[in-house]
Amino acid sequence: MGFAALLGTPAADAFAQSADLVLCDRIAADPSDPDKPADVKGVAEIAAADVATAIRFCKVAAAGSRRAQYGLGRAYAANRQPAEAAAAFRRAADKGSTAAMVELGLLYATGTGVPKSEDQARKLFEKAAEAGNPRGVTNLAALSGGAGAGAAGADPARQRALLAKSAEAGNAEAQYQLGLLLAAGTGGGKDATGARALFEKAAAQDHAGALERAGHFAAEGIGGDKDTTAAKAYYERAVALGNADAKPALERLRCPHVIKNKQGQVMTTLCW
Repeated sequence: MGFAALLGTPAADAFAQSADLVLCDRIAADPSDPDKPADVKGVAEIAAADVATAIRFCKVAAAGSRRAQYGLGRAYAANRQPAEAAAAFRRAADKGSTAAMVELGLLYATGTGVPKSEDQARKLFEKAAEAGNPRGVTNLAALSGGAGAGAAGADPARQRALLAKSAEAGNAEAQYQLGLLLAAGTGGGKDATGARALFEKAAAQDHAGALERAGHFAAEGIGGDKDTTAAKAYYERAVALGNADAKPALERLRCPHVIKNKQGQVMTTLCW
């Protein structure tokens, strides 16, 4: 049987579906999607020139692939069709796509394409987090205010446990967020030593916030020995990455002595 004769047969449909999925993956796959095959690179953002093509091929492939359904949602989002994106993400999430759960949660958190609902966002982030999606964990932490206790609907102890799983897997944002919880004693006892270790691990991955915190802990001798040399290095890297809190901290470290007049006004600083 020739190729033309195969058209319209189940085998041809399977071949077309596979080809559509390959093309959908090529221009719309998310690099952080746990469903993504190892040989698919993915794109952080769908190129404007590829949006229409992505919608076309992902729409066909979505019939048999939750990954393609998620890709379709990304394509709609890139095409500024939030309602369509939300619908596609919801279908993918219903089929178990944790990446789609996170994206749909973000839409609920911002009220984009769906009615704004922090409760719905939290439920979706929690479901993704429980399935092991690092972005679900970190977005849940961010929604709950990071180290801030008492956020509506937040369960700090549970948040801490979820972050611990992701932190152990090497996720820098989870390490940073868990460090904040340990440092503040939110969701459990305070652990300055553990917090410092987590900040340092995340700092090694160039997490700007963790670099600033690692610098602070080293400068003040919190959770370990005081080390101004290490603190300066952490602060400098954080400043280079644009962390606003690191710059004044670095200046205070460089100029620790403040000279004041009798009225308490700062006259000058001594730097080295």
